[in-house]
Amino acid sequence: MPEENSRTGWFFRDSTPPNDNAHFENMARCVFQAGLSWQMIADKWPNFKEAFKDFDIETVSKFDEDDIEKLLKDSSIIRNRAKIEAVIVNAIVFSEIKEEYGSFRDYMDTLDTSENYKYVKKEFAKKFERMGPKTSMVFLFSIGENIQHED
Repeated sequence: MPEENSRTGWFFRDSTPPNDNAHFENMARCVFQAGLSWQMIADKWPNFKEAFKDFDIETVSKFDEDDIEKLLKDSSIIRNRAKIEAVIVNAIVFSEIKEEYGSFRDYMDTLDTSENYKYVKKEFAKKFERMGPKTSMVFLFSIGENIQHED
């Protein structure tokens, strides 16, 4: 789970997330963050962790329509169906990545990071839900990748 501190918040800048669940949590945070206030997400994040079972990939990948309906009624989180469904789909993709590569980190190590992660951002947009170029850039930065800010 990402370390929270006053200097870096949930970003891993001098290290990488310790496991796939931590990578998944950061991706989910980026999905929910898109278009919203950073402070609002930070304030609500403990509620997200509870609602999404501490971002355990195997648990979230098995969420069904009943779970989605429960989340949509939970006023302590952002109740956006598209983002909730994206997190669930992304949990399934993380499970598939673990099956094929062993871990998300091992999968990342296979990707071409040249040209400021141009290929990685395209790959994420194809593989994951709601992971466009900007969201992918924030995610990559948050997990300690050497991506450069784009204007």
